[in-house]
Amino acid sequence: MSDAIKHECGISLIRLLKPLEYYKEKYGTAFYGVNKMYLMMEKQHNRGQDGAGFASIKMDVEPGQRYISRVRSAQQMPIQDIFSQINGRINEALTQNPDKNDDVAWQKNNIPYLGELMLGHVRYGTFGKNSIESVHPFLRQNNWMHRNLIVAGNFNMTNVNELFDNLVRLGQHPKEKADTITVMEKIGHFLDDAVAKLYKQVKNEGYSKQEASPLIADRLNVAKILRKAAKNWDGGYAMAGLLGHGDGFVLRDPSGIRPAYYYQDDEVVVVASERPVIQTVFNVDFEAIKELDPGNAIIIKKSGQVSLKEVLTPRERLACSFERIYFSRGSDKEIYAERKALGKLLLPQVLEEINDDFKNTVFSYIPNTAETSFFGLVRAAQKHLNARKERQILEMGNEIDPQKLREILELRPRIEKVAIKDAKLRTFITQDSSRDDLVAHVYDISYGSVRSTDNLVIIDDSIVRGTTLKKSILRMLDRLSPKKIVVVSSAPQIRYPDCYGIDMAKLEDFIAFRAALALHEDRGTLSVIDSIYEKCKAQVDLGDEDVVNFVKELYEPFSPEEISGKIGELLSPKDIKSEVSIVYQGISNLHAACPDNLGDWYFTGDYPTPGGNRVVNRAFMNFYEGKSERAY
Repeated sequence: MSDAIKHECGISLIRLLKPLEYYKEKYGTAFYGVNKMYLMMEKQHNRGQDGAGFASIKMDVEPGQRYISRVRSAQQMPIQDIFSQINGRINEALTQNPDKNDDVAWQKNNIPYLGELMLGHVRYGTFGKNSIESVHPFLRQNNWMHRNLIVAGNFNMTNVNELFDNLVRLGQHPKEKADTITVMEKIGHFLDDAVAKLYKQVKNEGYSKQEASPLIADRLNVAKILRKAAKNWDGGYAMAGLLGHGDGFVLRDPSGIRPAYYYQDDEVVVVASERPVIQTVFNVDFEAIKELDPGNAIIIKKSGQVSLKEVLTPRERLACSFERIYFSRGSDKEIYAERKALGKLLLPQVLEEINDDFKNTVFSYIPNTAETSFFGLVRAAQKHLNARKERQILEMGNEIDPQKLREILELRPRIEKVAIKDAKLRTFITQDSSRDDLVAHVYDISYGSVRSTDNLVIIDDSIVRGTTLKKSILRMLDRLSPKKIVVVSSAPQIRYPDCYGIDMAKLEDFIAFRAALALHEDRGTLSVIDSIYEKCKAQVDLGDEDVVNFVKELYEPFSPEEISGKIGELLSPKDIKSEVSIVYQGISNLHAACPDNLGDWYFTGDYPTPGGNRVVNRAFMNFYEGKSERAY
């Protein structure tokens, strides 16, 4: 994607099911789990670059011994930073006690981070500052082991204000109005309540206070706690948590918006945001990894018992399709096939733009993440040409002209690497204010790869804002002097904010929104803006279930092709020599390519939760009132 868009975070949970001595004997190190966590977090680095955190819990330690360890970083390379700190502590302890290199019991008692239950998180900040205080996992501490709670998630809630007010009514005093804090305190409240009730129960059974502790751990109903805590959550989430005594869980939202996958064998239970991460790190087959169902939680008790519980009633499955198009690792078997299909389905529109002229058309892609959809487009083009060649050869009959036959057979899609990424320069560009000027130099172009008579077809993952495309990339491609530049988006037009994790919050940022405004201006129908505003404003005091997305009315008079045409006009620099055309994926093609991941609210405005409609209307009101702020 040429535009800078931040997005959802990544979670990793590991529960070792054997004693640490087992891993030392089989794998040569008691730090097997820590090493695997490092790999899992690195393999999900694509999901978060603003911060990273790691927490671990040691099982069955004596009172007075530290059993929870946590480290977080908001440095430029946060994963490397936290594991540098972890390894530093480990190496320091082993260097000072060289006789303990094979003493696993001593290592567990004396070295931090060495535990049986671990939680990792990589963060993309979608709200608030990218400070250490914003980095997961979050920790809620208590002297009662059971009441210690560690939480990390991949999520955004649309109703943080409501959740905050609920906590206040419960008598709490949350330290800030952030969704992570609010969610953690909500779980913590019902955890405290459950522990208190169990303590009273076992005490009535005649057990001492000390004897009560393991009984509470065994009897604690994590699913019931989550059911009460998540009752009013509105958002997309994969929420992971650890309890101080050793229970762990991951809960997925009822619409399946945010992803979660798990794997279990006799040695380990693993949960992650991405399936190929588990495949690669633990070297297991695709079929061995399961997707956590919407509304369900995977719960790992301290005993090692694993269960899947329906915590919330599942709604229609609307997993995020934009994630499949761009954010997830393309090495996933299903995502790889889906991205190829997205490219393939764009061919008819591309053929129309180039007048079916393969002789004078060059195909390429930008950025590198668009390569897979590029393969799909080119293979579809090859199949199209093969069918044409077959017809032409059959039309020749028995009178085959060798020269003409050679010309027919030699025609194939012209593929060139017209833009080469300078990865070293890319890492330097961190602020939006400097991107527009510098991004033009992130790519080196291949001079001589395109003729002045050529169409240049460039496929991109998506065109969201279009700012970088206009200010940098189109100017860069224009230096190749093609007759026409066709920029093809494998995603449909992004028209509405996302409020479930991806950082797309303001309507005026979207080039499709600006194009619709420009079309209304051309037609003298700008009064529709006032009408939509009044309708949105009239719904402010309604319950979420009654709110309607009136922003759809802005787009209703225009076909997708009309909006694409206006986008092409808006993004074409005045001094560009080449003709510019913009092609977007169709909604029906998106659903055909990603049939099991139909979440498309940023394209269609059909939000999977009631809070989504409130957010989009609030975003429109912010635009109308000139407020440059988030709608959630």
